[in-house]
Amino acid sequence: MEDTEPVATLMDSTTSKIQQLQKAFAELESHRAVTLNLKWKELEEHFHGLERSLKRRFHELEDQEKQYETKNRRAREILEKQEAAVVAKEQASLEKLQEKQDAAVFAIVNALQKHRKVSTAEPSAVPYDGQCESPTIDDQPPDAMTAESNLGEIIDPFENGNLEYPQLVKLCEQMDSEGLHKFISDNRKNLAVLKEEIPHALKSAVNPAQLVLNSLEDFLPQGSVKYLVSVSDLVSEDVKGQAKAIAEEWKPKLDSLDVDANNGNSLEAHAFLQLLATFGIASDFDEEELSRLIPMVSRRRQAAELCRFLGSIRENARCN
Repeated sequence: MEDTEPVATLMDSTTSKIQQLQKAFAELESHRAVTLNLKWKELEEHFHGLERSLKRRFHELEDQEKQYETKNRRAREILEKQEAAVVAKEQASLEKLQEKQDAAVFAIVNALQKHRKVSTAEPSAVPYDGQCESPTIDDQPPDAMTAESNLGEIIDPFENGNLEYPQLVKLCEQMDSEGLHKFISDNRKNLAVLKEEIPHALKSAVNPAQLVLNSLEDFLPQGSVKYLVSVSDLVSEDVKGQAKAIAEEWKPKLDSLDVDANNGNSLEAHAFLQLLATFGIASDFDEEELSRLIPMVSRRRQAAELCRFLGSIRENARCN
């Protein structure tokens, strides 16, 4: 009996310990449920916050898209108005240019008719090659007759020899291109007078085209080439060949020019195109490359007349 008492006591204590453990486990289970419930609420609140943030950002993007579409629509409307204004200005400019062209053609036709009615005396133009004489009016082509008519109009104010700079005549008679260039440089303040007198002075040169060609180390006033343009059909082939060689050497230097740099007032591009027009060699150069130079001289006073003359040279070359 004494041996069984410790076993009974041990069994009783075991039962008690199991009950205590059960209570502790139950208490632990209750704490775990509370912890899991708190974690889920935190996660749920977090996801709801993300949803609200995404909706707010979405609405902001919708508003920005509407604002962009509004600005884009207004910009298109402004561009359309500007394009319409540019087209209207271009049309007005073309109409004015056409009026001037019609007036110029009308004046040339009238001058030609008057020229045909006057005496059939031998024209006063000096031969360019120094050997052959100028053709008579009956033998001349219409273009040459028009050129002589224009030449007569240029020289008329100085028929009595009333030149402010008679030195110009002497320099041209001597074919002194260096002296002519220096004289013009020294008298730049009176450039307007020089532009009027140089065409008359060039008439006294044995070979005006050669004289101007030799002076192309710098740019001469418009009047000197204006005289040669009017009689470009009479320029000899040798002189044209020399002019072409100068132009071919000059052309690569123009390729680096910026189209917008001079705002349509490039002196170098104008001088190059004037050289081609003066000696009638525009047809020897690429039309697309020459077209790139036209905007560079668009604001110069002689641009329209120069473009028309270059175009007529190319048209004549195609016909031939």
